[in-house]
Amino acid sequence: MGTGSRARGLVVKTLLLIGGALLLKRLTKSTTRWDHARIVAQSLAGQKSSMEQAARAPDNYFNFRWLTCPAAEMVDGSKVLYFEQAFWRTPQKPFRQRFYMVKPCPKELKCDVEVSSYAIRDVEEYKNFCDRPRDQCPQPEEVLGDIAEHLTTVHLKRCERGKRCLYEGSNPPGGFPNSWNGAAYCTSELAVLKNNEIHTWDRGYDEEGNQVWGAKEGPYEFKPAPASSFNDMFSPLNFSPQQSMEKRIEGSFVLQD
Repeated sequence: MGTGSRARGLVVKTLLLIGGALLLKRLTKSTTRWDHARIVAQSLAGQKSSMEQAARAPDNYFNFRWLTCPAAEMVDGSKVLYFEQAFWRTPQKPFRQRFYMVKPCPKELKCDVEVSSYAIRDVEEYKNFCDRPRDQCPQPEEVLGDIAEHLTTVHLKRCERGKRCLYEGSNPPGGFPNSWNGAAYCTSELAVLKNNEIHTWDRGYDEEGNQVWGAKEGPYEFKPAPASSFNDMFSPLNFSPQQSMEKRIEGSFVLQD
């Protein structure tokens, strides 16, 4: 090989190395704090169902509908989402309504995203918020005025490579005050998985540390549910005798206002 050919080969090799380095830099470009918050907010949004889990373990889990949608944005960029939970067969009657505020974790904390839940001043005004035309719903400025007391906060960290989850985390040590069904405090765990699947585990404990509400076998698993799934809402899985239903409600999930 002549000197000219070797020189050209060296130039091509150098260009390839430079191009590869630039591509790698682009692919590994660091995600900003607000990027993390946006990903979590987008993953929380939408209609999801615990149908598969309820079919696997009907004695421990109900078929719930999870519905979340954007409601407002704070001046600092924090996303405010409206959330409601209902039995899949009666979506128009949510038993749990919240505002979620999603934003980057404070810099002093070792986490990526902070998800806080807040009570709503007048829950009746917000029933089926996500299903209604926007001109028939409270507007963003009204939403901000209807954010009531703080309930819980979960600090999420990006999951390590190879895990099923994208983000996971829990409440700060000690949990948060809660008095439902004899509880003294409650804890929350949240995991954002790929394909917009959400795992959530809320539990209440009395002063002695005994669990008094919440699922006991593990978190609820909510998977994205298309609108067509409503055709299945009247399946036998969704019906139980009243006494059995009351007993299971006590032991497996929370009707927390």
